[in-house]
Amino acid sequence: MSGSTQVSALPARLLTFRWRWVAAAALVAAAVYAPFQLVPFHVFQLTMVLVYAVALLGLNLLVGHAGQISLGHGAFFAVGAYAAAILMDRWALPYPLTLPIAAAVAFVLGLAFGVPAMRLRGLYLALVTLAIAIFLVPLLKRFEEVTGGSMGLTLAKPAPPAWSGLAEDQWLYFLTLAVAGAAFLLAGSLLRSRVGRALHAVRDNEIAAEVMGVRLSFYKTLAFAWSAMFAGAAGCLYTWVIGFVSPDSFTVNLSITLLAGLVVGGLGAMSGPVLGALFVMFVPSISQEINDAAPGVIFGLLIIAVMYVAPTGLAGLAGRLIRKIPRKE
Repeated sequence: MSGSTQVSALPARLLTFRWRWVAAAALVAAAVYAPFQLVPFHVFQLTMVLVYAVALLGLNLLVGHAGQISLGHGAFFAVGAYAAAILMDRWALPYPLTLPIAAAVAFVLGLAFGVPAMRLRGLYLALVTLAIAIFLVPLLKRFEEVTGGSMGLTLAKPAPPAWSGLAEDQWLYFLTLAVAGAAFLLAGSLLRSRVGRALHAVRDNEIAAEVMGVRLSFYKTLAFAWSAMFAGAAGCLYTWVIGFVSPDSFTVNLSITLLAGLVVGGLGAMSGPVLGALFVMFVPSISQEINDAAPGVIFGLLIIAVMYVAPTGLAGLAGRLIRKIPRKE
């Protein structure tokens, strides 16, 4: 009986695997085709979706896979954005070189903040990370000689090379798409490795993980650093796309919005950051169109509605719908 059950379950697993590859191929094809069919503003919106997806990918490593709560992810996003902006504005560094440097700076800061935070959990960790997001804005305003203060820094956007034949918005889109693709491949490889298994063990049961030989402090700090690194890379992309940074763009609301977007997208799912990025990018604008006087109220109500319909996020809802598709025996 057990053998027959395993045999009958095999087609279901193959169908799920096939659906994933079909969905991935369709998504890539649509992503490449889209900028040639959309107006520049809509291309810009899709580019920002990719930027937020990279940021949420890092937050998903920390919250969805390591089980650590963070309300300061926007601070590391800002660190990457300002690192790229300062390198381009003050030192005239070519923009491709700013990406690894911004990611490395955010990684080091994430490592530094992760060491004291590794002894905390739950609400206490959330409050510490929230404090990081709160004090960053006045700190950026204080060092006006470097950061531009409240006025921020204005930068030239990366120009498309002549051989590409692309417009500026299309070039920025494909740059961001390439970085986002590399980030998702890196995160997927990381989660399939020993590090990923250790993070899942820490998330599921810290005591059991420690008994199994998992070093809690090491992997918690590593998750914090990796999460910050992806946020820093996203911040660098943000600087490329927007061409302007200011402290008021990285308030604590950004961190809260990113966390809400990840929860709505789906914690622990690889598609969660993409769905969450779509939510972060388009729902506020929809809320503004519904009611100019109270967009925050509409935004909150939409979050509640989505979580009521899909408690495990949009990724979990999509998974349930796929499993309901009739299968041939």
